[in-house]
Amino acid sequence: MTLRVVFMGTPEFAVPSLSEILASGYEVARVYTQPPRPAGRGQKLTKSPVHQFAEIMGIPVKTPESFRKPKVIDALEELGADVACVVAYGQILPQRALDAPKHGCLNLHASLLPRWRGAAPVQRAIMAGDDETACQIMQMAKGLDTGDIVLSENVDILPDDTAGLLFDRLSHVGAGMWPRTLAALERGGLVASPQTGEALYAEKITKDEARIDWTRPAIAIDHHIRGLNPFPGAWTELNGKRIKIHMANIEPGDAEPGETLDDALLIACGRAALRITELQAPGKPKMNAEDFLRGMAVPKGSVFR
Repeated sequence: MTLRVVFMGTPEFAVPSLSEILASGYEVARVYTQPPRPAGRGQKLTKSPVHQFAEIMGIPVKTPESFRKPKVIDALEELGADVACVVAYGQILPQRALDAPKHGCLNLHASLLPRWRGAAPVQRAIMAGDDETACQIMQMAKGLDTGDIVLSENVDILPDDTAGLLFDRLSHVGAGMWPRTLAALERGGLVASPQTGEALYAEKITKDEARIDWTRPAIAIDHHIRGLNPFPGAWTELNGKRIKIHMANIEPGDAEPGETLDDALLIACGRAALRITELQAPGKPKMNAEDFLRGMAVPKGSVFR
């Protein structure tokens, strides 16, 4: 292999891509990732998953706070890289950085572009009730996820997919696309096609947005719950306590939205009802409905708000 690669990525989603690029024999000259951030109960500074993996593999790592500083881009240019492979890096790259590698920067994005450009494409696809998404590698350009597509693989969204499950599946599908993309680039056969269709933006998820609106149909609430599982978690209130709902099944039922139809967590929605199967009380771990009800009875006629 002759390509000299720079890798830019941060979360667990990006680790399989870096692993696949290395396993395919490409030289990764440097990894860029976000700086260590406070994490866990002790808020200890923690290196990103990509940072930790790169160190295990003996790859030099840089963690600039911003690519807006000229000296950061100077260092990138000095590498003489052929291409940068970018996967959920978490920073906007200025044009000079995009132009630094010989063949520019390629980005793996988890949606059917131009649908769900932006920060939360996996969550938004499930929340919207989409039955299909994709992994796409694009030639990065100025603008948010606007570049031409060089490789695409469609992925079905299954009826019981959560954001966590779909993230994991997409991370491995996307990782497998890098060797084909880099091989095509190496032989001069990489073809880019413009994005077509209506652009939709996957805005970041806010905590207030995660609140469940029980007046919506059960199917829409189910999409909402699964799209926010595991983070930040869809939530509702019962007797003034915030309860996270992680999984549910749609069942027949009719009552005032938010009202329980039995003592086993069947909750009326704007249309039909949801049987809650996995949930979480404040300060408690996630648990199934049976275990939850052993510690907190929820009799028929209780109201979730």
